[in-house]
This record gives sequence, structure tokens and C-alpha cells, in this order.
Amino acid sequence: MTASRVLVLNSGSSSVKYQLLDMADGSRLASGLVERIGEETSRIAHTPAGGAAEREQTGPVADHGAALKAVAAELAADGLGLDSPELAAVGHRVVHGGTRFTAPTVIDDEVLDEVRSLVPLAPLHNPANITGIEVARALRPDVPQVAVFDTAFHATMPEYAARYAIDAKVADELSIRRYGFHGTSHAYVSRATAALLGKAPQEVNVIVLHLGNGASASAVRGGVCVDTSMGLTPLEGLVMGTRSGDLDPAVVFHLARVGGLSVDEIDTLLNKRSGLLGLCGDNDMREVLRRAGEGDHAADTAFRAYVHRLKKYIGAYVAVLGRVDAVAFTAGVGENAAPVREAAVSGLEELGLAVDAGLNSVRSREPRLISPDHARVAVAVVPTDEELEIAAQTYELVTH
Repeated sequence: MTASRVLVLNSGSSSVKYQLLDMADGSRLASGLVERIGEETSRIAHTPAGGAAEREQTGPVADHGAALKAVAAELAADGLGLDSPELAAVGHRVVHGGTRFTAPTVIDDEVLDEVRSLVPLAPLHNPANITGIEVARALRPDVPQVAVFDTAFHATMPEYAARYAIDAKVADELSIRRYGFHGTSHAYVSRATAALLGKAPQEVNVIVLHLGNGASASAVRGGVCVDTSMGLTPLEGLVMGTRSGDLDPAVVFHLARVGGLSVDEIDTLLNKRSGLLGLCGDNDMREVLRRAGEGDHAADTAFRAYVHRLKKYIGAYVAVLGRVDAVAFTAGVGENAAPVREAAVSGLEELGLAVDAGLNSVRSREPRLISPDHARVAVAVVPTDEELEIAAQTYELVTH
């Protein structure tokens, strides 16, 4: 029997998300989350396949090693233990691959050292990703461990799109360029959108709008990313839940010189106290919409700022691509907030964009078109599946 299971791990600073998939048919065998690692109030939530009830337990989980052992125990309780010969590989989400890693990569000591060298580019994410890799390698040293990088899908951007217009020598010395993130989501959704249109990815140009608490846009020409909104870090681009997105760089100087803020305080302000949260005090789009609907001025302004930035990127990527076959909304806000989708394309009829109010109001977990019949540009809602994308890339690498 050929091993066909892939365990996907997404290790955060205080959490581990996981899914076990069978790549023989793409089925999800189990999924779960360990959160608040290192606290007395740690929580483990495990969901078996087949509609079985979620199992939950609370209590201290000391570190990532203990978290992954807890994951192994939960899987073993379902007869899916990590010692199974059917486990083909473990796929790890790694946020930053720099310019070195532009494709899924089997992890060895040298690769791990290079991922460590990228920590300055992703100090909040890569260290946790590395910890997850180290623990998983210790648990199953005989099974291939594969890194799938958030930045990889965007590595195809032409140099003129990836470069910042600063001193080239300084940029090269410090690895300053636009890398982009959410790459597994953009890759999955751009392909799924093509499939929804009944075409091959190479035949279509797609603007993907990944709208969650973090948000990014990409311009995908014939299956290849040619531009994306996030840059050196996930701070650039769209207005997000707690991140500012695009900003005059001199705002940073002003905050330091006039406001007296330190570099760390500015970092915290722009990453954790800005975006929707900074504008109105809420980073949950559902609450922003509720308040705006009740006439709350700050929430209304936050919503309009969010949509205004989104429209600017849609228009910019129409210009970049020249021909657009579809605009696809995905992730938590993109999949569930009909008013955001409607507002984002409102007024863009000259670009061939419109939504059908009835279709837009339907809630579904299935990929679907929400544009009117015979629209020049298809508008789609395509639920993302980053774990399946990571598993598919991992499995293809270790079996071919």
C-alpha cells in the first residue's frame, strides 16, 4: 500500500493548527487546534472526520513539543497515529522563504539553517514555524518534512514589480524587496477560479482578493503571479483588521520625531493597532458592518476606507493584467461579507464588473459565481483551502 497521508502543520507563536489529509482522494481525516501554548488555560480542539463531534480539553500545554505530542495522541485516538506507515510526509507552513525558497522544499539541516537566517524578515512567524519543524522532525525523523512557503507563489513577480525604488545596493544588502504573502491561498484560489470557469489556469487572468483579518490582493496572469499587494512584510497593501496597509513612509519618521515613539512602538501601532481596529475600535468586519448600519460614523468611515483601498487595487490590477477574466473573493471576509463584495465592485461597471444581488446574498461553502449572466468579467466567491494546497504540494514533491 502506497503511503498517502499528509499531516499539515501551521505552527504559530502560541498555537498549532493541524489537518491530516489522505491525498489518494483529498479527503480530510482530522483537523484541530492547540492554542494558548505555554499558558495554564491551553486548549486543544480536535475534529474527527465524518461529522463526529469536536473533542475539547483544557489545561496547561507547556510548549510546542507538548502540543505536537497532544496532536499525536488525538490522532491516535481516531486510529490515525503518527506512527502509521500510511503517513507519507509532514507539510509545514513557513511564512517567509526570502529569495532562496521559491518552491516546496524537503527539509534537512541545511534548509533549516537557511530558514533560520530569514528570521529577521519574519520575526513574528518564522521562529514559530521553525519550532514546529524541529519538534515534528524529532517525532518522525524517518518521514519527509516539507516546507511550503507563503512567499513562493509570488516569486514569479517580474523584478520591476518586486523592486522598491530605493538605493539598489542597500536593498540588495538587506534583502529589501516585495515578497508577498498568503501565497498558498492565492495559488489555490486562482486555480479553483479557472476550474469554476471551465478553463485551464493558463487560459485565464484572475484578480484574487484574500480578505481575512490579514488581507492581500494578487494579479495572476495565466496561472502565474505578476503582482501582489503585500511587500517586504505583510503590512503593505490593503486596509486589514489591525494593520494599516499602504502608508506614506514619512509617517514613520513623524511618529518618531514628533510623537516620540520608539521603533518597537511604531511597529506595534501599525501592525496591531491600525486598520479597522485603529479606525473604529473593532477589527471584526461583522461588528463594523453592524455598527455602520446603525449609523456609527467611525464604523462607516472604517468600512468606506477598507472598500476604497480595495477598489484601488482592483483597478490597478486591471491595468497590470490588461485583460481580466475573473475577480475572486476568498477568506473569512471575502467568503462571508456580501456587503464588502457588493461595495468593492460598485461603480466599476465600465471595467466589466458587477454582482447580482440575489446571487451575492447566498451563503455557501461551494465555489460560485455572483456576477450577472453574460458579465464581461466573472465575479466569484471561492472558499480557500490552504491546508489542502500545502498537502498537495507536499505530496507531489515526495512522490515524484
